[in-house]
Amino acid sequence: MNWALIYELIGYLGTGLVLVSMLMTSVVRLRVFNLIGSAIFAVYALLIRSYPTAILNAALVAINVYQLLKLRRKAGKGYEIQKLNGTDGFAEWFTGKYGDDIRTYFPNISRERIRQSEGYLVLMDDCAAGVLLGTRSGERFDVLLDYTTPTYRDCSVGRFIYEKLPSFGITELSCAADSPAHAAYLEKMGFTKGEDGVYVKSLTGGND
Repeated sequence: MNWALIYELIGYLGTGLVLVSMLMTSVVRLRVFNLIGSAIFAVYALLIRSYPTAILNAALVAINVYQLLKLRRKAGKGYEIQKLNGTDGFAEWFTGKYGDDIRTYFPNISRERIRQSEGYLVLMDDCAAGVLLGTRSGERFDVLLDYTTPTYRDCSVGRFIYEKLPSFGITELSCAADSPAHAAYLEKMGFTKGEDGVYVKSLTGGND
């Protein structure tokens, strides 16, 4: 068995994962991929007896674990919620800035439908983390757009806003999935698909 070749492949795998992590826009995914890549490269360094490199990558593993735990503790903390109208200049600016990414998940969205909507803005340290837009009917909110910016895309924004909506008198969400990626997100967040194809989530604990 060519152990030297196997060692090299392990090294390439670790290097590749570290490089891929640098392309991640989500902080959490960046940390996870960097952690795995650093761990694999640390093993490779030990196999070839490059101890300084092993120590460096072991330190990177520890740093990534620490930062992930820090992010987990912070998830949902520091977020603020503000009411938003589709006619607000900010709503138009936000949906324009992230337009290409938004259309990946919501291909049928239009400026006109946005202008006719209302909703909520989630902020983190004065930065826009996500928006929820739609139309309200009593305690039910029909979602047009439920979007989180790539930096905060770890589901914490969604959990935060769903937790806060009952304080605004909203106890149920309904949403039509415009793409497979959006459908996967809705299922992950506890929505139930009805016979009409519309996803529904109770915010009073019924669908959790």
